[in-house]
Formats: sequence, C-alpha cells, structure tokens
Amino acid sequence: MPHARGTMFELHPAFPPTSEALGELALCHARLQADARYAWIVLIPRIAGARELEDLTANDRAALTEEIVRAGLAVRAVGAALGRPVEKLNVGQLGNVTSQLHVHVVGRRADDAAWPGPVWGVGAAEAYGVDALAAAMAAAREVLGL
Repeated sequence: MPHARGTMFELHPAFPPTSEALGELALCHARLQADARYAWIVLIPRIAGARELEDLTANDRAALTEEIVRAGLAVRAVGAALGRPVEKLNVGQLGNVTSQLHVHVVGRRADDAAWPGPVWGVGAAEAYGVDALAAAMAAAREVLGL
C-alpha cells in the first residue's frame, strides 16, 4: 500500500486475521476490529517502519489526531447501528504485541465485558454476525467518508 508521500507501506500480518479493512484515510489505513463486544476501529499510519508517535512528522501527528477524532465519531456510529450506543471512547497506542504503529479507538459502555478496565486480555473476541458486520462496516465507512 503506498503512502500519500509514495513510500511503501506493508500492513503487519497480525491485523487481517483480527480485523476487517474499512479503507484508506489521508494518513491511516482504517480497520474494524473483529470483536462484536465493542465498537472498535484501529488506525494504522501508512508510514513505512513507524513504531512510535515520535516516528511521525509534526504534520503527520496532527493528521493522526484528526483521524482519531473522526474514528471516534465512526465508533459512535457503529455502536448506534448495533443498538449499543457508546458511552465513553478509549484511545490507546500500545504496540507491545504488534510493534507497527497503530491506534485503537474503542467504544465503551458500563455494561461491556471489560468495564471499567481495559479491553485487552478480557475474554475471547466474539465474531460479528453477517448482518451486524455489514451494518457496522457501513456505519463506519459513512462517517469516515470511505
């Protein structure tokens, strides 16, 4: 996948088995996390070799912030489409398991499986049903303009 500046970007192989491609924003490749327990989008900046925020230029960090805000709106739209409105957004950039720079934007609810703790390591991911996945993807893409 080429970045807007033309450098070659390769998506880490850990992402496709756990998420669905939503499309390309100006900076990031956007994916819907394949866990129906949460409205959850992952943003992966298309910058070859980026592992940390410090690996981005100041302009790219500003673009990433704007895309995080847009992803938050899309996460809220996914929650609404699934009948589970988002009460709180969690944003995290960890990379302890998959080092390629990526940002999680997770919609949380007081009745979700991990509340009030973090979502990582709590239970097993639950697959989306066909209709729910289509609704979630459509809602996210509409808000993201994809």
